Amino acid sequence: MTQPPTVTPELAATLKRLKLGQILDTLPERLALARTSKASHAEFLQLLLGDEVSRRDTTSAARKAKAAGLDPAMLLTNWDPTANVTYDSHVLDELASLRFVDNHQNALILGPVGVGKTFLATALGHTAIRRGRSVWFERSDLLFKRLRIARLDNSLDTEIRKLLRIDLLIIDDFALHTLDPTATNDFYELVVERHRKASTAITSNRDPSEWLGLMTDQLLAQSAIDRYTSAAYELVIEGESYRDRQKPVVNTGS
Repeated sequence: MTQPPTVTPELAATLKRLKLGQILDTLPERLALARTSKASHAEFLQLLLGDEVSRRDTTSAARKAKAAGLDPAMLLTNWDPTANVTYDSHVLDELASLRFVDNHQNALILGPVGVGKTFLATALGHTAIRRGRSVWFERSDLLFKRLRIARLDNSLDTEIRKLLRIDLLIIDDFALHTLDPTATNDFYELVVERHRKASTAITSNRDPSEWLGLMTDQLLAQSAIDRYTSAAYELVIEGESYRDRQKPVVNTGS
């Protein structure tokens, strides 16, 4: 019987010094594959380094997703298309292609509580990160509260500039509450400055026609809403709350 390939302590130590120690996890099976397939040295090296590139890309994406505020479980691969919700799959496919990010357009995801709006917006964020785009996710009320606090220490301009540089800004649960004059102004500035320059994804329980009544400065609000919606793909999700389906059930069996 052919002996399985072994990794010498010297090779292991060298890989670790080169910060390639994680290659050791798959090296024995790659050595075996190279032997059975009679791979050339160059082919084996390509296979081995390809594993390392893929591993580093995955690690980097996970780190960036965490920094962006994305839930690690909310991936498109974990979305259940058979769930008791309805939506236009063509629109979702278009958004998942990220052409809207390439074209500096927007994504508006609407629907009642619990149908998966946040899930899909977050999933788009993960996809964007894996394709080398910068992403920031923040709940609407926390975003405007943070910007209000930034005014107190004169860091508002810095915070706004950071948000303007983001390729895909995701604002979750927008228009759940009334926006005071400060929040209305901040929303206006973000929308106007990012218009046709970067992409913004918004999730909301309310249709944009209802947003106007929740903002204190109607002129700024109308200007911001018109700009945003004119460049937005609209995905409407309807159906049963997935949170209801996740409720714990008491086991009454003996």
